Amino acid sequence: MESTSARRPESHFRAVFRVVSGNFLEMYDFTVYAYYASAIAHTFFPAENEFVSLLLALSVFGAGFVMRPIGALVLGAYVDRHGRRKGLILSLSLMAIGTACVAFVPGYATIGIVAPIVVLLGRLLQGFSAGVELGGVSVYLAEIAPPGKRGFFCSWQSGSQQVAVIFAAALGVLLNQVLPASAVTEWGWRVPFLIGCLIVPFLFLIRRTLRETDAFAARKHHPRMGEIMKSMLANAGLILAGMGLVVMTTTSFYLITTYTPTFGKNVLHLSSLDSLIVTLCVGVSNLVWLPVSGAISDRIGRRPILLIFTALTILTSYPAMQWLVAAPSFERLLTVELWLSVLYAWYNGAMVVALTELMPAHVRTTGFSMAYSLATLVGGFTPAISTWLIHVTGDKAAPGAWMGIAGLCGAVATLVIYRSRRARSGYEAA
Repeated sequence: MESTSARRPESHFRAVFRVVSGNFLEMYDFTVYAYYASAIAHTFFPAENEFVSLLLALSVFGAGFVMRPIGALVLGAYVDRHGRRKGLILSLSLMAIGTACVAFVPGYATIGIVAPIVVLLGRLLQGFSAGVELGGVSVYLAEIAPPGKRGFFCSWQSGSQQVAVIFAAALGVLLNQVLPASAVTEWGWRVPFLIGCLIVPFLFLIRRTLRETDAFAARKHHPRMGEIMKSMLANAGLILAGMGLVVMTTTSFYLITTYTPTFGKNVLHLSSLDSLIVTLCVGVSNLVWLPVSGAISDRIGRRPILLIFTALTILTSYPAMQWLVAAPSFERLLTVELWLSVLYAWYNGAMVVALTELMPAHVRTTGFSMAYSLATLVGGFTPAISTWLIHVTGDKAAPGAWMGIAGLCGAVATLVIYRSRRARSGYEAA
């Protein structure tokens, strides 16, 4: 193993870039699936009722999140036992296989029921690998951060996701400019997945050069699976509190990014191009505000930011959506989504680092990943839940109410967590 002194010459920029590169692929794959949910529904889940077809496609999107807690436990234990570097390379490998399943499998018209089954298996594999990806990246960034800059460093875990959102949306805008809508539905939607496959070798090359964190290398004891399981049970309350903290993040993120193209096209009846341009702008907005929030949380603490922006979410998300659906337009969609982006990014910039600080050092990756993965069982189904809520209530603004409920979860979890002496001092004590 490399000595600490041998690792010092690497700049912080290079270290951050290396670790978040794979996180880009994880979010890129999830994003393009949701962007092209209508086309995927047409290809793999044909039905007489368009609503049923779309709901099936979005449910398969959500099914990937069911595997996240399992991946968090199995792969998280591997990371806490064998190191941050090895775990991040393994998660990238599994993600790449899942991407290929969606990119290359023929449609239902060609191979019948086998097609949606392979797509489902690909999504489940992606979910399994993603169960530890975010936790592994966040913990790595927290452990390499200089004193007083942990929030800023951890914010780039989410920052890399926004780069994926921007890239996928820009690619979608380009496809809509050069291909007719019928071609995008029939085969053009596969292009972003194929590009994802082409990116994989480059990402492997980057991650192979990752260096183990000093904090992990200096630890004398690395727990086995049995010890990690006991610790998870002993810290079940802590993990559930962390889950409540993350619900706000996952719900708001998937609402303003992956669901926006479907919402804009199918609910507001705006053009696909308009919806993708708005999503691109949301990604840029998130990328700007996330590191700002992380850096400010290093100065004033995590709790004030978490409480302020959950309160604003509870008070404004549904009214903002009501204003949008009252007179749908590109301008209103952009305005509302950018406001929701501010709520998400400021909250998340403080939340990710708060969650790393919450977990005991010896099971930090597993604990973080479990809390995050359990939350995605709620937030990850946001596109499907939003589609269902609009269908059963007739209220096109219902997704805003769903985001408000998530904000309430975040506020309650914040109050519970920061009332605990353990949450306030656990990270530094570890």
